Amino acid sequence: MNETAADPTPGRTVFPVLGAISFSHFLNDSMQSLMLASYPLFKAGLGLSFAQIGLITLAFQLTASLLQPMVGLYTDRHPKPFSLALGMGCTLTGLLGLSMAGSFPTLLLAAALVGTGSSVFHPEASRVVRMASGGRHGLAQSIFQVGGNAGTALGPLLAAWIVLPNGQRSLALFSLVALLAAIVLTGVGFWYRDQHRRPKPAGAAAGHGLPRGRVRATLGVLMALMFSKFFYLASISSYLIFYLLQHYGVDTRTAQYHLFYFLFAVAAGTLLGGPIGDRIGRKQVIWLSILGVAPFTLALPYVGLGASALLTLIIGFMLASAFPAMVVYAQELMPGKIGTVSGLFFGLAFGLAGIGAAVLGQLADRWGIEAVYRLCAFLPLIGLLAVLLPDLHRPRAAEMTGAKA
Repeated sequence: MNETAADPTPGRTVFPVLGAISFSHFLNDSMQSLMLASYPLFKAGLGLSFAQIGLITLAFQLTASLLQPMVGLYTDRHPKPFSLALGMGCTLTGLLGLSMAGSFPTLLLAAALVGTGSSVFHPEASRVVRMASGGRHGLAQSIFQVGGNAGTALGPLLAAWIVLPNGQRSLALFSLVALLAAIVLTGVGFWYRDQHRRPKPAGAAAGHGLPRGRVRATLGVLMALMFSKFFYLASISSYLIFYLLQHYGVDTRTAQYHLFYFLFAVAAGTLLGGPIGDRIGRKQVIWLSILGVAPFTLALPYVGLGASALLTLIIGFMLASAFPAMVVYAQELMPGKIGTVSGLFFGLAFGLAGIGAAVLGQLADRWGIEAVYRLCAFLPLIGLLAVLLPDLHRPRAAEMTGAKA
C-alpha cells in the first residue's frame, strides 16, 4: 500500500486522535524513564558498575533502534493498525521482568523487551500522527512527542515516590499502566483501520526536486546532528543523578528532582519545536536549537548547583525543540516513506542514546563522571553542519498565504 493514505492533503486536524496517541506515548515513555530513574536501585541491589548500567540502557536502546526501521519498512507496505496495542504487551512483559530480576542478564533481557515494545510503537504511531495532522505536520509531531517527553519527565518522580521507598518489586505495579496504554491504542487502531478503508485522497504533496545524491548527503548531515543531540542527552538522562551526587554532594532524591527539571524542559521544547518549524521552517529550528545550545553546555561543568539547574533547563528546552523539526524534515525529504523514515529516526535516536550511555559509562569508570561532562560539552558544536541542509519547503504561513491567493 502506498503512503498517500497516510499523508493526506491539508484538512481538518483530528485532535482527539492526536491526544490519544500522545497520551499513549506519555504512558509508554513514563515506563521507560522509570527504568532509567531506577538505576541507583539496581546498582546498589546487584552491585553493578557504571559500565553495566550503560549496557542496560544499550540493551533497551539497541533493541528499539535495530527493529524500528524494519518495522517501519514493513508497515509502509502492510499497515497494521492493531500492532500498536500488541507492542505494548512487550513493554508490559518487560516491566514484570524488571520487577523480578535478580541478576544482570535478567535485567538485560527485561530492558530489551521494553525496547521491543517501543520499536513497534513509534513507526506506526508516527503514521497515525501524519494521518491525523490535517497538513499541520510540525504541530502534530510536537503533540505526539511532547506526550513522550512528559512521560519521560514523570519517570524520576515515580521512582522517587514509589519505587525507591517500596523497592524493585514495586515496578510490577506499572504493568497496569502498560495495560491502560494497550486499551487506548486499541481504540486508535480502529480509527486507523477505518482511514485505510476510505477512498484515498487525490495526489500527494509535491516533492522537493532534490537529486538522489543530495538526499543521501542531507540524510548524512541529519544523522551527524542526531549524534550530537542524543550523545549529549545520554550524558544527562543516564548520568545526571550520579554527576550531581558526586560533584555537588546532594542526596539521591534531590538529584532525581533535578533530572525531572531537565526532562520537563525537554517536554516543553518538544511542544514548541514543531509549530515553530511550521511557521519559520524546519532548517532554522534545527540550526538554532543544536548549535545555539553550545554556550550553555560549555558552561555547565563549571557552575554552582543553582546555576546548573538553570542551565540544564535551557539545554533541555533548546535541544528538544530540534527533534520534531528533524523528523518532519526527514519525512519531507523522503516523501511516501513515513514509516521507514519515522522508524529510522526514532530508532537512530534510541540507538545513539544507547551507544552513548554505554560509551560514556565506560569513560566514567575510567576517567570519572565529571570528566565525561566536560568532554560532552563540545558535542553541540557539530551543529555547524546544519548550514548544509537545503530548504525543502516554504514555512507553513507562507504556504497558507499562497493557497489563499
